[in-house]
Amino acid sequence: MDNKISMIAAVTEGSAIGRAGDMIYHIGGDLRHFKELTMGHPVIMGRKTWQSLPAGPLPGRLNIVVSRDEAYSAPGAETADSLDEALLMTAGQEPFIIGGAQMYAQGMYIATDLYITEINAPSPDDADTFFPRIDPAKWTVADTGAWLHDDRAGVDYRYVHYTRKTD
Repeated sequence: MDNKISMIAAVTEGSAIGRAGDMIYHIGGDLRHFKELTMGHPVIMGRKTWQSLPAGPLPGRLNIVVSRDEAYSAPGAETADSLDEALLMTAGQEPFIIGGAQMYAQGMYIATDLYITEINAPSPDDADTFFPRIDPAKWTVADTGAWLHDDRAGVDYRYVHYTRKTD
């Protein structure tokens, strides 16, 4: 596949991305940033991420849910039995892998771009979902935004765009 494959996540200092089926922090600016980047692009997610969406399919985007259960139904979304199948469904487009941990772990081998919201806070003790390590030998920082503050969540955060290094 020659097209761009992106992953997007909000990650704490300890790489946590979730707990008990939900995001650790709900940061308004980050949610708007997510929508802005992914609008019009296919979004690929695992079943648990799909089930965590509060209002069903994300509008303005082809939603693809990956599940090993061939009978799994995701009303308002397409289903695929693997990340590879989901990527074939997005040929010629820039898909965004949006979670969860298993999708990110598989995607780290093929993604071309990472859009990471770095949250300046330690991982909570009850965090149960983590983003894979970003290996600096394989990734370069293409852009880093200024630190912002979310009053509601009480945390500082910034956007970091990584691109895969070429050999």
